[in-house]
Amino acid sequence: MIEITPKTKVGELLDNFPQLEEVLLQVSPAFASLKNPILRRTVAKVAALQQAAAIGGIKVEDLVNRLRKEVGQEPLFGDGMHTDYLLSEPPAWLDQSKIVIRFDARDIIESGGSPMSQILEQTGDLKPGEIYELITPFVPAPIIDILKQKGFIAASIKSETRVVNWIIKK
Repeated sequence: MIEITPKTKVGELLDNFPQLEEVLLQVSPAFASLKNPILRRTVAKVAALQQAAAIGGIKVEDLVNRLRKEVGQEPLFGDGMHTDYLLSEPPAWLDQSKIVIRFDARDIIESGGSPMSQILEQTGDLKPGEIYELITPFVPAPIIDILKQKGFIAASIKSETRVVNWIIKK
């Protein structure tokens, strides 16, 4: 069996502890997408619990320790337990005139689809200094982390009905 940490992939977690699917569903309605077989095969395989917590709008330490408790693992504390994705105001580098692509992915996500490949393709076409604006119903933490690994900078702000994400190519 695996040790549950913020870096544990959701798919790996559910492969090892299938009973935790119900716990995830209780923790946040955002995890209902785990019932969708397409998202289960794609996003769950790449999304870590720290990203899932951001998607679900909960603290990563609360999610990880709730799951650990359910399977008899001791709680975790300390560094690496919290990853912030949301800002309270737009980043200083945001220049509306440099937004070259605006993509509202809410309909795709809410209908059970995954816009990940489309987002990765569109952001791959950005030139340095250009900004991609992405609208989602929650923080798209797995996509943001992939883009950060590719050298992009990202910032997200949440309102009542959506999350606006800005991605800039360095």
